[in-house]
Amino acid sequence: MPILLLLLLLGVLAYFLWRHKTSNLSRTCRWREERKNGCWRCASCGATSDGLIEPRYCHLKK
Repeated sequence: MPILLLLLLLGVLAYFLWRHKTSNLSRTCRWREERKNGCWRCASCGATSDGLIEPRYCHLKK
């Protein structure tokens, strides 16, 4: 029984670590590509980012 609880605890911990690693950490940003300007713009906060792929992080400077 203690081994099963230990495995369950390790599984939950591994899930949270994996989820943190793969999360986009971009607040509520919703990135939209503006092809004519060659950038990505957030529909929520207005931040912009240059690049070919959708950003994973919010680039809004405070």
